[in-house]
Amino acid sequence: MMSEHSSTSMLRGALKPALLTSILVVAVGFFVKGTPGLFAGLLASFVVVIFFSVSLFVSKLTKNADPITVFSLAMLSYVTKLTLVAALLIAVTRLTDESSVDRRSFGVGALVISGAWLLGEIRAFLKLKLELDIQGKSGNTPATGEENQ
Repeated sequence: MMSEHSSTSMLRGALKPALLTSILVVAVGFFVKGTPGLFAGLLASFVVVIFFSVSLFVSKLTKNADPITVFSLAMLSYVTKLTLVAALLIAVTRLTDESSVDRRSFGVGALVISGAWLLGEIRAFLKLKLELDIQGKSGNTPATGEENQ
């Protein structure tokens, strides 16, 4: 179980490298492709941060829920995120011109920012002090209290 502090620590741990990388992606996009690169970097930053933040928000909401509820909400949020990202990408492709949002800059930027987010989240997770409630530590079965044979 993650405590509220753990979720906050993981969000903070992931957000710092993702935002620093976002600034770098936007600056490089603008330097290399001009305004279309700038807009692509901003859009990639927005999409990645929102996409990954939802997972941590769901884990925070379900910290005391039973495993089936956690799994159901995790799958629902994942499918919803993918559907919304797909809709956003289709909208950007159809509603904007290549000269206003550079597609290659968006793709590369989104991958780089995603990598930074994941590395930051992994690093923050590894720093957590998790307390696991292990039942049956003394060889007793949790349901009956009898010795294992």
